[in-house]
Amino acid sequence: MSLSRRMPRTILAAAASAIMLTGLVAPSATAFTGSSMGHESSTGLPGVKKAPKNIIYLVGDGMGYNHVAAANLFESGQTRYQVEGEAGSDLSEAPGEAVQVYEGDKWNQLAMTTFQHNNSYEPDRAWADHNYVNEDFTDSAAAGTAMATGKKTVNGKIGVDETDASVENISERAKAQGKAAGVVSSVPFNHATPAAWAAHNPNRNDLVPMAEEMINSDLDVIMGAGHPFFNNDNQKVSTAYQKYMSVEQYERLSNGETDFTFIEEDADFEALANGELDGERYFGLAQVADTLQHDRSGDSIVPYDTDLNDVVDLATMSEGALNVLNQDEDGFHLMIEGGAIDWAGHANDIARDIEEVQAFNDAVETVVTWVEENSSWDETLVIVTADHETGYLSGQAETPDYKALTGAVGEVPAHDYYSGNHTNMLVPVFFRGAGSEDIVRSTTGTDPVRGKFIDNVTIANLTLDNWWARN
Repeated sequence: MSLSRRMPRTILAAAASAIMLTGLVAPSATAFTGSSMGHESSTGLPGVKKAPKNIIYLVGDGMGYNHVAAANLFESGQTRYQVEGEAGSDLSEAPGEAVQVYEGDKWNQLAMTTFQHNNSYEPDRAWADHNYVNEDFTDSAAAGTAMATGKKTVNGKIGVDETDASVENISERAKAQGKAAGVVSSVPFNHATPAAWAAHNPNRNDLVPMAEEMINSDLDVIMGAGHPFFNNDNQKVSTAYQKYMSVEQYERLSNGETDFTFIEEDADFEALANGELDGERYFGLAQVADTLQHDRSGDSIVPYDTDLNDVVDLATMSEGALNVLNQDEDGFHLMIEGGAIDWAGHANDIARDIEEVQAFNDAVETVVTWVEENSSWDETLVIVTADHETGYLSGQAETPDYKALTGAVGEVPAHDYYSGNHTNMLVPVFFRGAGSEDIVRSTTGTDPVRGKFIDNVTIANLTLDNWWARN
């Protein structure tokens, strides 16, 4: 299966557990300092440092601080971001060492607000009242639109403002600048987050029309789930599942009747990841219905206790997409979504939550390696963040006091979920490369626990108004 291209994180967790059992201590990772501050060369724009040629935006849908923490605990037995104490008191994050590449000392970290149009985030209220973050939260459509366009909208709307007027997204700006653009997801290619970088529709559930808009768009890469002839166990079905794509749309793509080179077999995704390119534009449809792995059969108690689908993974799709987009010498924009973290959060399913965060982390590692081998941090900006938090994942029996997640290598952390929906919590945003200093200098407030934050429109507006501004 395609996952074998890289060592599964369960093997890493088992190895770490074996080290602990023998009494040996692994070398500690470098503690995060957040000291990397971008680059100094001028763009000719007031107050702006070096503009990125390429932007890679990785979105862990629903991935709040404690989703990262839970995966880190399972993987390494330690984490950071944990908060304990009485609500409304002098709370702070407990220290911890880096586990993921994006937590390292070469990366910047801020927090990010996620609220929809006409709402807000009040830092003191957020930590004084547990219920506050469960109110007035965004959905992925509104949050994705904000991140992709720099404009707030209301829940349920894709690529339009609160009046349903279409707004330009960064993919469209990239194309206007002569760059390439693409979207990749572990859930359907036209689900809310990838659609926000590719479509315009006042109804996020208008999926087949958005598929049509994306097929007819100028995007150079579209990859994700949503196959009409496969179920969630990667098994072929005779009756078409047309929630995301009609049979007619699939046949046009698969018969070569569009401008895309169409791929669906794992071997073809692997070939792209290995740099074997036959075209300039690709539509990749993974052979699953809703998700690469999350919706497969079986109830998981611990991560990976049910067999994974033998289907392409997010990291492989991401690497292939980068190779395709990098054919454009003017640069590119790529949005990569770990979409099923959100699905696991809604289901309050910690085992598959950890699986999905780890699959997303694998994609981030692949992106970092690709940048260092094929580009550079002087020309490429990588952003790792979330559109919102899902499930209010936190420590056991948290209310009325805050409680930390706890756990050991290879074990499901002690935890509880306090919602089956999204929350208005701050989410982390990690970033490295060209343009980083501009983001650091664009903070909009300070949270008493998470520190300085930006808003979810900040990076899009830097891109549209400064880095890739129209002449």
